[in-house]
Amino acid sequence: MGDVVIKTRENGPLLVTGDFTLIDQHGQKFDLGGQPNVALCRCGGSRKRPFCDGSHRYNGFQAGELANQPPTESAPPA
Repeated sequence: MGDVVIKTRENGPLLVTGDFTLIDQHGQKFDLGGQPNVALCRCGGSRKRPFCDGSHRYNGFQAGELANQPPTESAPPA
């Protein structure tokens, strides 16, 4: 099994790539249709939840999380 990568999209969905299984609260598997990439809604507006239908473009959803970056060393004061 290859690595699964979950990528945040600015003001958009979570893009999941890799070999994974998505299961609902009753233990039933979602049919992913063999797609190599799946976009999961995080705006809450999709009519196809948990999948993205592009609603984030029209409902004002904003998100731009960035991974924590290590602090950069600053030059000592002159």
